[in-house]
Amino acid sequence: MSTISRDEVARVAALARIDLRPDELDRLAGELDVIVESIAQVSAVATPDVPATSHPLPMSNVFRADVPVDPLPVEDALAAAPDAQDGRFAVPQILGEE
Repeated sequence: MSTISRDEVARVAALARIDLRPDELDRLAGELDVIVESIAQVSAVATPDVPATSHPLPMSNVFRADVPVDPLPVEDALAAAPDAQDGRFAVPQILGEE
C-alpha cells in the first residue's frame, strides 16, 4: 500500500519551489514509499528492550588533564610572523580606515 501519493510529492515540491516533471513526481513518490517502508521495518525491530544508540561501537572521549601552564612568550609567538609592531601581529589595512 502506498503511503505517499503523487499529489503529496507535488504539494511538498511546490512548497519548496521545486519544479518537477510528471515522471519525476511518480518516481519520487515510489522512492519515498521505499524509504518509509524501510523506516517502518527498522521501527518494528526496535523494541523497548533494545537501547537506542548513535554508534554501533561504544565510544568514549579521552581528555587530557586541564593543567595550567605558562603561556607562550610574545617573542616566540611573533618569531615567525611576517610583520609585528608593538608586540602584536601587523596585518595590511584592508578597509581604508585609520
